[in-house]
Amino acid sequence: MNRKRSIALYRRALGLIPGGVNSPVRAFKAIGIPPVFIERAKGSKIWDVDGNEYVDYVGSWGPMIMGHAHPRIVRALKKTAPKGTSFGAPTPLEVELAMRVRKAFPSMELMRMVSSGTEAVMSAIRVARGYKGRNKILKFEGCYHGHGDSLLVKAGSGATTFGIPDSLGVPEDLARHTLTAPYNDLEKVKHLVNQYPEQIACIIVEPIAGNMGVILPEKGFLEGLRKICDEKGILFLFDEVITGFRVAYGGAQELYGIKADLTCLGKIIGGGLPVGAYGGKEKIMESVAPLGGVYQAGTLSGNPLAMAAGIETLEILKSRRVYHDLEKKTSYLTERIFESAEEQGVPVSINRATGMFTLFFTGGTVRDYFSAKTSDTKRFAKFFTEMLDQGIYLPPSQFEAWFISLAHTQKDLDKTIEACDTAFKKI
Repeated sequence: MNRKRSIALYRRALGLIPGGVNSPVRAFKAIGIPPVFIERAKGSKIWDVDGNEYVDYVGSWGPMIMGHAHPRIVRALKKTAPKGTSFGAPTPLEVELAMRVRKAFPSMELMRMVSSGTEAVMSAIRVARGYKGRNKILKFEGCYHGHGDSLLVKAGSGATTFGIPDSLGVPEDLARHTLTAPYNDLEKVKHLVNQYPEQIACIIVEPIAGNMGVILPEKGFLEGLRKICDEKGILFLFDEVITGFRVAYGGAQELYGIKADLTCLGKIIGGGLPVGAYGGKEKIMESVAPLGGVYQAGTLSGNPLAMAAGIETLEILKSRRVYHDLEKKTSYLTERIFESAEEQGVPVSINRATGMFTLFFTGGTVRDYFSAKTSDTKRFAKFFTEMLDQGIYLPPSQFEAWFISLAHTQKDLDKTIEACDTAFKKI
């Protein structure tokens, strides 16, 4: 494919933006080729600045569950924008969206709208620390919760891709308050909790990990964490920035029948616009200003465009058929990709949940950060390039999730399977 304009834009961007990109994984460093610059998108497709068409499995990293530029979302934005794009004041739309979110997530008795998943998690952790009067938090290796200082310790996503689990600029005095345990390892969690009695404010977890690749919680893992939190007076924080409204209407909490004390949601509640939310039990959230002493604010919080798009998105997703269709597509695609890899003698492992999955280039079971890191990243890079050349746009990292939308057609899925077959033969 001709990508001359993308290459030219990348070279120009290098002199203006660190690494030429506004988020590290977009730099394609793990792949070893210049990134593709996207000009437009519609449904399941995206087009780069050179006019090349791709079937998109990134979907803005998950929120485009209905596909790009969905007509109803576009109409909602066109209706709202002429009335004003930002007020820095309360609006009816934020009340409406909050009501819909609480109906889907009953554990979010009170909530705050913010502008990103990162902001939601940073704020929720501050609430947990303020409410409990404790400093330490416990997270899991490979789980990425945004780029907040407390959370860039053995993080996933871009940090995993580049083999940099920690970040410069994070004070040691702050990082030492972040404890880490292997995902799916209850015994390690119990050991840490017993080691720091009455010092841990919250345990934060991706209930289905998505930032070291998709990794499912083993039977009893989430239930065990809930029990530990109840016994030790620790808040249980679900980071559902990816899974909320993606794996089920009520997210992983609906899927597994577990209520969190605090929950974080991301861009899917704004139809892909910059938005997030955090919330939880009323007595906990009453710690937030102006009711309590935990301060958090944001001029763009409750932005009317994001609220309007979110209301329309959640209205569409209310139909249970949505998740049946996503599961059917996910199952079909992953089963045939695995069959193709087996036929070509390429060792892979696939983990999936509704509408999301990861193809790991390793023959073993992937259940945590350590096993995810056994993946052959060089082989993935070759696979990615082959798929890109065949018009399939994948996350440019072995340690990310592929996302399927309602807009993906049977033709899209079959084209992807054929491309995988060709790529497996070449690598």
